[in-house]
Amino acid sequence: MIVECVPNFSEGRDPKIVASIAQAVTNVKGAWLLDTTSDPDHNRSVLTFAGSPEGVVQAALGATRAALEGIDLTKHSGVHPRVGAADVIPIVPVCGISLERCIDLARGLAQRIWNDLRVPVFLYEAAALSEDRRRLENVRRLARAGAHPDIGEGRHPTAGASVVGVREFLIAWNINLRTQDVEFARKVAREIRESSGGFPCVKALGLRLESRGETQVSINLTDFRRTPLYVVFDAVAERCRAAGVEIAGSELIGMIPEAALEASRGHDLRWLNLRPELVLERRLRELSVIR
Repeated sequence: MIVECVPNFSEGRDPKIVASIAQAVTNVKGAWLLDTTSDPDHNRSVLTFAGSPEGVVQAALGATRAALEGIDLTKHSGVHPRVGAADVIPIVPVCGISLERCIDLARGLAQRIWNDLRVPVFLYEAAALSEDRRRLENVRRLARAGAHPDIGEGRHPTAGASVVGVREFLIAWNINLRTQDVEFARKVAREIRESSGGFPCVKALGLRLESRGETQVSINLTDFRRTPLYVVFDAVAERCRAAGVEIAGSELIGMIPEAALEASRGHDLRWLNLRPELVLERRLRELSVIR
């Protein structure tokens, strides 16, 4: 049984804090750290690790503890929305394990985060306790409005709350634009995302990248089979051409399944950082986690 965890932490500028969170994962037997990606404009880091169910849960708990010790949300700034220091902690079934078993793992992890660290937890996606908390964007909205967490109470004074859940593979992916007009990036994001009448399984935000003098269409693709990567990229490119805006390139956050690349084979997605070791199955085979 192999599961993946892709937690997002509200720190992308201090490498020592990020390293301490990553070390908490590598310290756990039965969990393999596959990738760490940080962004200073988002002020956010995404870790990807996989392993046995017990190892992954223990690693997620340790990483959350390290985040709690290193991150103070009262001093945090960044363009990406967040509700906590250990902001979002999704568990993803990889092989040999059911969605139902992963739901049990996520809810058990959430309870331990509250019991051991006193950080309250919202549950989302397949682990949600109510339909209105299934989508992450709804959880963020409810949390900002002061909604009660699903496990625990209130908010941690420096770590806020965490959002724990179970989902299928998600591709976190940014298309960077050579313009400082953030309203244009927001317009493009609005036109391509499902919630505004765009493509199925696409979530998108338009963000400013101060450190680069650019803007970004930040995308979560929740089902690359229904909407392949190239469909989204081509739609953004078409809007950019019409507005005379150049695409700087696209960047992967975390890892990507082999099948997602295969579905867009032959299309130039202007990758800035795609490397063989960021292909999930390839990395797991290299570590002999899967055959």
